[in-house]
Amino acid sequence: MASSGEEPRSGSPGRAGTGSEQSPTADPAQLDTAEDFEVLEEEEEEEEDLSELPPLEDVGRPKAPPREDAQSAEQGRREAAEDPQEWLDVLGSGLLKKKTLVPGQGVDTRPRKGQDVTIRLKATLEDGSVVEENPALTFTLGDCDVLQALDLCVQLLEMGETALIVSDAKYCYGAQGRSPDIPPNAALTLEVELLAARDAPDLELLSGKEKIELANRKRERGNFFYQQADYVLAINSYDIALKIISSSSKVDFSPDEEAELLDVKVKCLNNLAASQLKLDHYEAALKSCNLVLEHQPGNIKALFRKGKVLAQQGEYREAIPILKAALKLEPSNKTIHAELSKLVKKHTDQKNVETEMYRKMLGNPSTTGTPGKCKDKLPWSIPWKWLFGATAIALGGVALSVVIAARN
Repeated sequence: MASSGEEPRSGSPGRAGTGSEQSPTADPAQLDTAEDFEVLEEEEEEEEDLSELPPLEDVGRPKAPPREDAQSAEQGRREAAEDPQEWLDVLGSGLLKKKTLVPGQGVDTRPRKGQDVTIRLKATLEDGSVVEENPALTFTLGDCDVLQALDLCVQLLEMGETALIVSDAKYCYGAQGRSPDIPPNAALTLEVELLAARDAPDLELLSGKEKIELANRKRERGNFFYQQADYVLAINSYDIALKIISSSSKVDFSPDEEAELLDVKVKCLNNLAASQLKLDHYEAALKSCNLVLEHQPGNIKALFRKGKVLAQQGEYREAIPILKAALKLEPSNKTIHAELSKLVKKHTDQKNVETEMYRKMLGNPSTTGTPGKCKDKLPWSIPWKWLFGATAIALGGVALSVVIAARN
């Protein structure tokens, strides 16, 4: 089972690699209770996108003086720029480069995706600040449990190899950074040594506690990606967690463990629906909501999301009763009130448009060209050519029926 050892506290070593960290605006303590990340009690239509704004926390911040332990990192950056022949351009874009410092035991010893690997990690910023030191970080290779820079490069390491990795912010903490020590759009230099690699444990043999811990770790990684607005990777992590939960088992679980696994599953499905809705994957989000409601018909978050998905598809008639059901469960919820009012108005506008369209199709009652005797018999006028056309169609149908009968 993948494990990073003891959970790191805020500001402690191990955070850059474990994937359990949150963005500057996230409160880790609230993630378990607000697992869909859009708190219903807050009245907001669209989340403000701060990704393109200048990093305000950098304004007026003096640059830290270079440290002694930063010399190798700074030297690595210079060498990557000055002597590209010794560096492997991992993606061919120049944004992620690897250089071997200490050779390993051969290409045959490289780890494979799906294996649990253990590495020694040290990460530094461009100014030499050390933001990560972990003597034994363990994770599942290829599951996006850690920084993308590590996930992409560790599979290229040989056992015992020590390498220097220079990575653009895109494959680290991106535009949001990590408060308080990694600013937005910060490149990192990673010194990595591959210590061990072993096959991941058989899911069928995991105890209930082990399965719960593993699924929760994947779910928390999905939370991190969601907070980073990387919804594709968030979906990937939630899918992995759900596969772990749904895997068959040769071990008997206690009723409490079964209940806890179901709770984790519901959280993952709700988060999955939130991520799918962000990407406009409406059918997939609807399926995720329905799976939650199969287990918990009164799950307010699933009802709310299902109503939003149907509304996005223009199915106001179906969405309104679902939101009413959610509001009945939580009458004081302002966000559900606002969403329901908005949908009722849209549905009314939709019906008015349809009524006007039908009125135009059937004719305008105020048309002055309609013969007087027709006005007395009909509440609205019907163009004569429509009547003649309808009569011709009817007579044609009768004639066709006679021909068919004669042939039989």
